[in-house]
Amino acid sequence: MYTDPIADMLTRIRNASAVNKPEVVIPFSKIKFAIAQILEQEGYIQKVEKNDDNFGEIVIELKYENKQPAIRSIERVSKTGRRIYVGKDKLPKVLNELGIAIVSTSKGIMTNKKAQQEGIGGEVICEVY
Repeated sequence: MYTDPIADMLTRIRNASAVNKPEVVIPFSKIKFAIAQILEQEGYIQKVEKNDDNFGEIVIELKYENKQPAIRSIERVSKTGRRIYVGKDKLPKVLNELGIAIVSTSKGIMTNKKAQQEGIGGEVICEVY
């Protein structure tokens, strides 16, 4: 049985923020770490660290505003069974530009806004707002 590690990461973040946990620990991979760094840069999480102790983990410190999670919704778009690729003209607009989509492009993982500036499309990993 194969499970989607990115979907697992997003579910862990969603569940932890739903019960106001201060942090969440997930197994390390480069793509998950890049996604977490984008979430930090965009202000959806407080801090992200790589913990090299036991086989490498990512420690994500969640962010709350007035006891409400900063991440209202985090959804996987491109799934294992159905990949969603978009061209530079079809990049998604999340919540009328208030949210972000994280896109895997030929120039690395970036937000939909950065991909628009670069003029490239790619695989839509997830949408966050």
